[in-house]
Amino acid sequence: MSISGSITAVGHSYVDAATGTPLDAWFPAGATAEKPPARSCLAVELGVIAGEAVTVTIDDLDTPPADLADAYLRLHLLSRRAIKPHDANLDGIFGLLTNCAWTSAGPVLPERVDDLRSMAAASGQAVTVTAVDKIPRMVDYVIPSGVRIGDADRVRLGAHVADGTTVMHEGFINFNAGTLGPAMVEGRISAGVVVGAHSDLGGSASTMGTLSGGGKERVSIGEHCLLGANSGIGIALGDNCTVEAGLYVTAGSRVTLPDGSVVKGRDISGRSGMLLIRNSTSGAIEMRVADPSRWEGINPELHKN
Repeated sequence: MSISGSITAVGHSYVDAATGTPLDAWFPAGATAEKPPARSCLAVELGVIAGEAVTVTIDDLDTPPADLADAYLRLHLLSRRAIKPHDANLDGIFGLLTNCAWTSAGPVLPERVDDLRSMAAASGQAVTVTAVDKIPRMVDYVIPSGVRIGDADRVRLGAHVADGTTVMHEGFINFNAGTLGPAMVEGRISAGVVVGAHSDLGGSASTMGTLSGGGKERVSIGEHCLLGANSGIGIALGDNCTVEAGLYVTAGSRVTLPDGSVVKGRDISGRSGMLLIRNSTSGAIEMRVADPSRWEGINPELHKN
């Protein structure tokens, strides 16, 4: 589903009680000004943070987010599948988000954790910290239908997790990234990476995102693809591709084609029907024509969630 035109949403924001610094924003489906959402947590009860209603209007998703609440709404839209990865401009998002200590008592500024622990201890309660980050885990804000997630800490808000997707305990999905259909995720889907339906990322498989290196090339995986365990890609794959376990193919990798010519990985980026392997004798990366019948695809019984 895509969104066109202006978007207005009513949500609930936690703010630091001492400074008024906004910490997060939650936009549950169906919330209205007449029926605003409400939350509570131990940090609110102890006066460390406070809750307040927030209303956000986005006139154009192609413009950068204006503030923290605007950024959170865009992340919600992604995780609610209202938009797909890259449908919203997220430029400058990290400069708008607050680095929070995500605790069992609620989100607080990192420098407030010791105060929170001391205040909670007075009433015999313990506080644990699950992360210190700018983006929280998805399931605390949005739980998409028809998915299984083995370790909720490994799927960030803003992940697009399609119906029928299973994310195993070692799988990871970053924001503005995810799956477009039933998929098995035992590897890493980095920011900006999109995986097509009926594809499988094997254990510890890796996809190269664009955040760290500042690159603009989008890595994507088509439908009915298999990344073997411990493999990785820095190029796009079309449909019906297989990457051998342990093989990492980047844009600069030298790849031998079936006719014996040698090209760089970027020259085959996006092709369908590739089998990418490493020659066990020469050590060269080779691209062969994949035989779709050699891999039966993901088990549909595992993805009826």
